[in-house]
Order: sequence, then C-alpha cells, then structure tokens
Amino acid sequence: MPSHLRAPASALLVASTIAWSLRAQAPNGSADLPGTLERIGEHVARYYAQARSVICTETVILQPVTSTWSFEGPARELKYELRVEWDPAPPGAPAREARVVRQLLTIGGRPPRPKDEPGCTDPKSVSPEPLAMLLPGRREDYAFKWAGTTRSDGRRSVVLEYRSTGTKPADIVWKDDCVTIDLPGRAEGRVWIDATTDDVLRLDEHLIGIFEFRVPREHSLGGRVNSMVVERADSSIRYRSVPFYDPDETMMLPASIVTMTAIRGAGVQRLRMTQTFSNYRRFVTGGRIVKDVYE
Repeated sequence: MPSHLRAPASALLVASTIAWSLRAQAPNGSADLPGTLERIGEHVARYYAQARSVICTETVILQPVTSTWSFEGPARELKYELRVEWDPAPPGAPAREARVVRQLLTIGGRPPRPKDEPGCTDPKSVSPEPLAMLLPGRREDYAFKWAGTTRSDGRRSVVLEYRSTGTKPADIVWKDDCVTIDLPGRAEGRVWIDATTDDVLRLDEHLIGIFEFRVPREHSLGGRVNSMVVERADSSIRYRSVPFYDPDETMMLPASIVTMTAIRGAGVQRLRMTQTFSNYRRFVTGGRIVKDVYE
C-alpha cells in the first residue's frame, strides 16, 4: 500500500473508505492462508460493487503537535462528502484501482470560497482505497501471515499481519511550497477480523524505517533546508456497524482514522490527522460528476 505524504505540514493520506465483511478462519497453519486470502479478495470485489452506492460525511481535523505529541497551535477543520469509485475488471484482467472521491463541503465551518486553496496536508480530492491491496493481482506485492487471535472492542478476532515484499522508487512531486511523497513498498500492518461475524474491526499500518530525500534548490528556502526525513507515518482505522433500511441491511463502515506523521525539515514537523465518518446513506444513480471546489 503506498504511503502518501504531503509537506511542509505533512500527513499520511490514508484513503478513507468503507470496510468490508469477510469469512475468517481461525489460524490453523500456513496452509489455510492462501485460500483465506483468495476468499477475502473475492469478497472485497463484491463489496466494492455494493459500496459504490454509499456516501457519507467525512470530518478531518489537522492538528500540529509537539515532540511529545501534545497539541500545538490551531487546528484546521474540513468536511467532505465521500464516496468509493470502482469498476470491476473483465474476467482474467488485473484488478482495477479502487478510489476514494471527496467533495469539499466546509473549511473551518464555512462553505469554501473560490479563492481558497488546498492546504499542503489536506486530503486529496481523489486518493487510492487502501484495502484494494487484497484484490487479485495486487496481493502479490505483500507477504501475509497469521498473527493469532485476540479481542478487539470486546469481540473475539483473528489477526493477519502484512508487509510489503519489495521497495519501489519513491515518487516525489513538488507544487509551490508543498511536496507529495509516495513511498510504495515501505508499509507493514495488521488487520483485525471478527472471528464470529467475519467483520473487519480494525486496520493499522506504519512506515517501515525512515526515508530521507534531497530538497531541490528552488524549494530549499535559500539553502536553509537541504533535505527532509520522513521519520514516522502511522495510521489506525476503526470500524462500526451501520444499519440501512429499505432494503434492510447492516454494513461495516469506518468510524475513525487517526494518522500520526513526523517529517524532519518540514514547516510543521509533526501532525495528527483525525478523520471521523457520519451520516452514511445510500444513493441510486448511474454516475455523478464531482467538481473540485478548489478549481
């Protein structure tokens, strides 16, 4: 799963989306794992087909923090309408990318104005959906293993660990004083799955090691910043049951995402991003065009 960061007040842009339900087995040995992963991938594909008809409100709080991770200075609050966009691939073709699409609703409690520009750490209007790594054709980039059983939010759960199997070149893109850093192949994490209901309860991920890169002369603030170091990029996603009616069904959807990043040399070197999700509802439509309000 690529890690997307933006600076100078940088944050790991974990793609917010809807969870899925899967049928988990207790870890009886490594022989069970390939079949379980295959079943999960098929379930995720079916889920994406259903998730395209669900939208919600995402509230994002971007809070600078100190070296002890206590709050420092004012926070930035944004609200979005959020949905999942995905088209199934033809039989035999590689899995297509699932994306999270955002439409900005408010900045600091007010509607956005035409002159408003996105902040360096604001979530992108379109970003990858992280659970797509479990689809066929994408799991090959990760090594999975059983991590045992435990309890999560009072529920007995099965835990899977994953780790990127190969490091790929970093993609570093500058725009004015902001930089977007994509670090594919540098992630590892855990997935908690309810052992009775098969629901995903939690997904944690963090950056493997640290990453240092040179700052181009035109962005070096007169030579004062020659390099930046990504020291930390951690995220934790929690899920909850959400009921729908007419027709009646219950879906596991994200309740919150907490992301902590630390980038030495950035304008704001440590940031906590909190995303909460509410007002889930379904819509029926053949397609929508979402205009980026910043444009």
